[in-house]
Order: sequence, then structure tokens, then C-alpha cells
Amino acid sequence: MTFVYTANPPASDGEPEVENDPWFPAITPVEVREACMLDGTVTPARLRQALLSALDSVNEELHAYRKAREAEGHARLAEVPARQLGGESVQLIRYRRAVLACVQSLVAEAHREIDTVPHSDGKEGRIRERIESKLQEHRRVMRWAISDFLGLPRHTVELI
Repeated sequence: MTFVYTANPPASDGEPEVENDPWFPAITPVEVREACMLDGTVTPARLRQALLSALDSVNEELHAYRKAREAEGHARLAEVPARQLGGESVQLIRYRRAVLACVQSLVAEAHREIDTVPHSDGKEGRIRERIESKLQEHRRVMRWAISDFLGLPRHTVELI
């Protein structure tokens, strides 16, 4: 019989808000935990740092887009005309997808060196391969979300 322990996430009122640039939508730590299925092994401090880094990275990539929309008179991303899905702008959905994928890749990257990997029968290599595969998946989701946001074609390039 195997016992798998997962730490409960902190209370939703126990994590401080992370302020985003006002032009972009707010993304709370509670929203990130729920969407990314993060338990308490990701501490509030680590999640805050990952979320700040993700917001900075995605916001910087969308800087030119933002400036162009501001020049058109749009004070916030939510005001930019776009198709609606589920009553929400697809641009807001794409933005959140990019940020959440970036957070997941940062968290996975930080935890890939935790020494709980089994060291027998080649399991370590297989587990590390799966972790690397997940990292690449999160990065791909982020890249595609940003490409979709900017209206650019998606590209997947693999070096041989």
C-alpha cells in the first residue's frame, strides 16, 4: 500500500494579493492555486515570487500591444474589442492562460531538484524525463497563448 501526502493549500485569506499592472487583469494567488492545482507544497512566498515573475514576463512581451491599444484609447485590456467566450473577452482568457502556464513552468522548474526522486532501477531518469516534459508543455502553452493573443501563427520547432 502506498501513502501519498499532499499538503493542504494555505487559507485563501492567508495569501497576500499580488498587484498587477492596472491595464492587465488581476490574477489572485487563490485563482492560480485552483487553476494550476497547486497544493501547500508551494508556499505562499514561492507562489508570490512565481506569480510576480510570470506577470512581469508576460506583461513585458505584450508591451507593444498594450501601447498600441492605449493609443487607440483603451484604458484597460478588458475594454479592447474582442470575441467573447463565456461572457468574457478571449484576450482576457489568453492573457490568463499565458500567466498561469508561466507560473506552472516556474514552479515546476523550482521543484525539479527536490531530492524525493527514487534512485533505483532507472526510476530517477524516467521521473526527471517526465518533469522535463511537463516543463516543456507549460512553456509551449505559454508561447501559444501569447501568439494567440498577438494574432501570430503558432510555431513548434524541434532541433534534431
